[in-house]
Amino acid sequence: MNASPVTASVPRTSGRTSVCATVSACAGGLLLGVLTNLAQGWLPGAWNQITNSGAVWSVAAFAAGALSARRVSLAATAVAGLCAESGLVVGYYGYAEVARDGMGSLLAPLVWLGMAFLAGPLFAVAGSWWRGIRPRRRVVGLAALAGVFGMEAIHYARVLHYVPQAWACLAVLVLVALLMGRTLRERVLTLLTALPLSVLAYLTFYATILATVLG
Repeated sequence: MNASPVTASVPRTSGRTSVCATVSACAGGLLLGVLTNLAQGWLPGAWNQITNSGAVWSVAAFAAGALSARRVSLAATAVAGLCAESGLVVGYYGYAEVARDGMGSLLAPLVWLGMAFLAGPLFAVAGSWWRGIRPRRRVVGLAALAGVFGMEAIHYARVLHYVPQAWACLAVLVLVALLMGRTLRERVLTLLTALPLSVLAYLTFYATILATVLG
C-alpha cells in the first residue's frame, strides 16, 4: 500500500521537470536570440561576425541538453533543444523586426526555423551525452559542438574568404575540446573526431541543404 503514492508521484515529478526544462529552454533561446542580434555591434573584429553564425546558435540547444541531462528523458531533452533553437530564431528576428530596420524577407527566418527542427534536438542530445558517463558518447557529443565551429571555419575560408573569422572559429573548436574535455585522452579524441565532423557538417549543411533551399 505504501508503494502506490511513491509510484504515482514519479511521473508527476518527471512531468513537472520536463515542462520546466522546456519552458526554461524557450526563455533562454529567446534571450540568446536577442543577445546575438545585439552582440553584432558589441564584439570587435572577427568575433563580431561569429555571433551571427549557426555555430553559436547551436550552443543554445547544446546547453539545454547539458542542463537537462539525467533529469528528464532523452525525448524530453530533444524537445527542450528544439524549443531553445526555435526560441533563438524567433528572438533574433523578432528583435530585428521591432528594434532594428526589420527582418526583411521571410525566407531567411523560415530557413533557420526549419534548421532549428533538425539542429535543436541533435545538439540537445549531444549536450546530454557530454554530461553523461559513457566516454564514447561524451567524446561524440563534445565533438559535435566543436565540429559545428569547424564547419563555420570552412565556410568562412572557402566561400566567404573571411580569413580572420575562419581562424576565430577554428580557435573556438580547439578551445571547446581543451576546456570542456574531462581528461587528456578525451580532449585528444574530441579534436580528432571534430575535424572529420566539421567536413561532414559542411558538406551536409552548406553544400547540400542551404545550396538546395537557397539555390
